[in-house]
Amino acid sequence: MRKLALHWQILIGILLGIFFGVLSIQFNEGKEFVLDWIKPFGTIFINLLKLIAIPLIIVSLIKGISDLKDITQLSSLGLKTFGLYISTTIIAVCIGLLLVNLIQPGSFITDNTRQEMLQSFGGEINQKVDEVNKINERRGPLQVLVNIVPENIFAATSSNSNMLQVIFFSLLVGIAMIMLPLTQIEPLKKVLDAANDVVLKIVDIIMLFAPYGVFALIVTLIAEAPSTDMFKALSIYAVTVILGLLIMVYLIYGSFIYLFGKKNPLEYFKAILPAQLLGISTSSSAATLPVTMECAEENLKIRKDVLSFVLPIGATINMDGTCLYQGVAAVFIAQVMGYDLNFSQQLSIVATATLASIGAAAVPGAGILMLVIVLESIGVNPAGIALIFAVDRPLDMLRTATNVTGDLMVATLMNKTKL
Repeated sequence: MRKLALHWQILIGILLGIFFGVLSIQFNEGKEFVLDWIKPFGTIFINLLKLIAIPLIIVSLIKGISDLKDITQLSSLGLKTFGLYISTTIIAVCIGLLLVNLIQPGSFITDNTRQEMLQSFGGEINQKVDEVNKINERRGPLQVLVNIVPENIFAATSSNSNMLQVIFFSLLVGIAMIMLPLTQIEPLKKVLDAANDVVLKIVDIIMLFAPYGVFALIVTLIAEAPSTDMFKALSIYAVTVILGLLIMVYLIYGSFIYLFGKKNPLEYFKAILPAQLLGISTSSSAATLPVTMECAEENLKIRKDVLSFVLPIGATINMDGTCLYQGVAAVFIAQVMGYDLNFSQQLSIVATATLASIGAAAVPGAGILMLVIVLESIGVNPAGIALIFAVDRPLDMLRTATNVTGDLMVATLMNKTKL
């Protein structure tokens, strides 16, 4: 296995996972065996990736910013990065809305199937709605800004859901280092250089386990899958989402890479394949971040000062795949539930999905919480999310790969920018 490139190792893990996953559901006790003896290894792999995510962000972000010459470079890089992320997010939502209005997947769901799905997943959806209500409790217009600034950095680093707070602290430290004379910060820079080397070596160690962790995740996903009847009913909806993601990745990102990045799109997609495959396996941009940064540095040859700033930010605020899914899912649910959305309501989906993506947790399942917010903004009952819950996890895997691809696309473009 060690002689093979990482992306081939992960791909083999995925294929074997599919094979053994399908095999396990053919036996009466197959699912129990998978849950007891295979799933724990997938959980361990995810935990290892999440374990290193925050240390990697802190060390690489502070180091990357402190290596810049002055504040002007930082502001230039920050504004361009943020502008690109927001632009691609808006494009993604619009693509989703265009496809769902053309294909009309809601017309393929029967009343019986709708009732079955609402009954099957209604309880889980109520929990998600309650979570959103707690988040929105006493939420003012500037609460997003308040949430970015931590009152205790040690408490902020205790959870990957506080990624924006960790980034804020890292930015603050990096800016302070830029403003101080080199003689005063040189000892700290040496510590950061050493810490960066240690963290990257830990990533290398974790990646030795990647093919086996991916195998365990895929086997578990298939073993826990709901009935095939529901999948058949949702196939058109799933195809609509997947078509949108493919357009976003290969047409939109490919065009950006070719026109502005001055790279061959085929070479670009080959270079980022390990990060894409890991994104598919983990359904988490944060967990994939170590490999994303490794692909950027080793395969795409992106400068450290660029990738250490652009990629951690992207893992938190760039949710192109998720936002495209928001647009498709919101209109699909409205179609099935009998709501007739006008143009202004669909514009509201664009705005709400874009804003909700900023600061959304880069972890599995965050898209469902965002979708509750989007549905409530257009007056559609969030209980309708139960209609898509059966296929959410497989689609979550694909939209995470899209998010990761977008992060690397923006980093590639920023690498061409003179700071």
